This record gives sequence, C-alpha cells and structure tokens, in this order.
Amino acid sequence: MLELDRNFRIQDISGATEFSPFRVGILPVPGFALMSYACTVEPLRAANLLSDSKLYEIVHFSSGGPVPSSGAALIERTSRPGGAEDIDLLLVVAGGDPFAFDDAAILEWLRLLDVRGVRIGGVSGGSVILAMAGLMEGRRMTVHWEHAAALSEIHPDCLIERRLYVMDRDRVTCGGGTAPLDLMHALISSQWGGGFARLVSDWFLHTDVRAAADPQRGNLSERLGSNSPHLVEAVSAMEDHIADPLSLSQLAMVAGVTPRHLNRLFAERLGRSTMAYYREMRLDVAQRLIKDTPMSIAEVSEATGFATSSHFSGAYRQAFGASPRAGRQADASVG
Repeated sequence: MLELDRNFRIQDISGATEFSPFRVGILPVPGFALMSYACTVEPLRAANLLSDSKLYEIVHFSSGGPVPSSGAALIERTSRPGGAEDIDLLLVVAGGDPFAFDDAAILEWLRLLDVRGVRIGGVSGGSVILAMAGLMEGRRMTVHWEHAAALSEIHPDCLIERRLYVMDRDRVTCGGGTAPLDLMHALISSQWGGGFARLVSDWFLHTDVRAAADPQRGNLSERLGSNSPHLVEAVSAMEDHIADPLSLSQLAMVAGVTPRHLNRLFAERLGRSTMAYYREMRLDVAQRLIKDTPMSIAEVSEATGFATSSHFSGAYRQAFGASPRAGRQADASVG
C-alpha cells in the first residue's frame, strides 16, 4: 500500500519496493498545439519528480517518425499504434483542423483499444477524432470551443458540454490550451489525494485550479460562494464523477479532510449534506440530458450513476415532481 508522508513523498508502508506505474499513452496528431501537449504530460512528469517515484509512465504513439507540432517542436515516438497496448489511459492530442484527420488505421486502433477496455480520451481537437471513431456515443464530452459548433453539426448526437474537461466513465475529454493542467490535477488527486495534487499544481505556479464545469472562456468558488479549498476539491471531484459516483470517504480523501468534517462544511456553507448535494448535482445533469438529448431513460440513468432505471425514475420524480418520461414529453410539447 502506498501513502504520502507529511512532505507528500510516496512511502511504501507494506514493505514492497516496487509497484506498477499508471501508464498513459499519448497519441499526438500532426499539427497538435504544444501548449495542450505540455499541459497534459508535464504534470505527470512533475508527479514522478516530486514523489521520487515512478507513479506515471508516458508512452508516445506514432505511425511514422517524429510528430510535428503546430510550431517547431517534434515528439519522438516510443511505440507504434497496434502494439504495446498495455496502457491504462490513451489521450489523443490534436489541434489545427481535426476534421481533416483521415487515418483509418488509427481510428480502427482506437476502437480496438475500446474493446480491450482501455480508457480513452481526447485533448483539444482530439475529442473530434474520438467522435469520428464512433467512441462518444452516449457519453458526455467537451472539445475546444473553436470546434464545438462544427462537431455538433457533423455529429448531432454528440453530448457536447462547454466545460474545461469531462470525465464520463471510460472517456475523458478536455478543451485543450491550459485546461489539461486542471484535468491532470483531478486525475492525480483521485489517485494520490488532493494534497499531493496541489503540490504538483503549485510546482507550475498553477495555484488557482479550475473545476471541470468552469467555462472555457473566465470559477467554482464563486458558484459555491465559498473559498474553502476542501469544499472546492470535493465539488470538483463530484463533477468529475457523475456516472461513477464516489463515496463520502473517497470525497473526503480527495478533499483532505475527514468525512465528518466534510459533512459539516457542506451543511454550513451549502445547507445540505455532502451526499445530498452530490445527488442533486447528478439529477440536474440527468434533467439536462432528458431535455436536450435523445438518450433513452436507461442510458440517462447509467450516465448519471444510478444503479437501476427504476431507482433513477423514483429519484427524478421526487426531485422534479414528474417522471423522466413525463418531463421529456412536457418539454417537447412546449417546444
């Protein structure tokens, strides 16, 4: 078992000297934005440096030789697509005109990774490529605002949200630019705790970590009416885990406080318990999906983390005074 000591260095308290690093595959697409790439990989490198452990291993994929960025930088490959699929997460980093991407072999490889259970994500225009591969069906997603309108027109069934990043089950999408810094903060926080994640963010002078739902274009603390870092960390983690809800103890771990203290914070600042607030958040997302998408009730139930459709329908009726089906019909009649 690994934990962090008071200096946030990784300690092995079980006596074992080795553990498997979390393997992150990066597929840079020619013309990718260097800013998006750096904000994706540098926090992982810093996590290794600051922990004095190899928490993360980065594997660069390319079909050919070095991949050119939109500037002068080249990224050397460490593996070819179709091989070395022993990775935990693959991120497609793209910029420029991702709609012009036409590498059928890469699209087929992404679908194969999906079948093999690899978590897949897109950064900036990378989300467009995931949609091209047919991997975003029934998944909430985001994309750089520059591509959002065109993606919506070409793939009208895509559930696009104007957020910095979206984690929906086995998909991770990010708007690009500096937003990957916030995404990586959330990833590191979920794996090693909010304290260590903040240390990594501080390493890059990234002291104002943004929440997933923050707009791509000007803050969670303002929406909550509180500057409590513990509260902000917990709510940010909730927004990252709509489809796979975290427990109270997991939220407390991310926030760096005890479950009892977290509940007291929520009661004092937001007027309800931690899990009641979380449930309301998931139901608000469900209401948007019911009104704005063609997803079935069962699909909405799954996308918002309810165990069964009947459980979801009961919670929805209690919150909004009507069943999900009746809510959709009423919205359609108004339209």
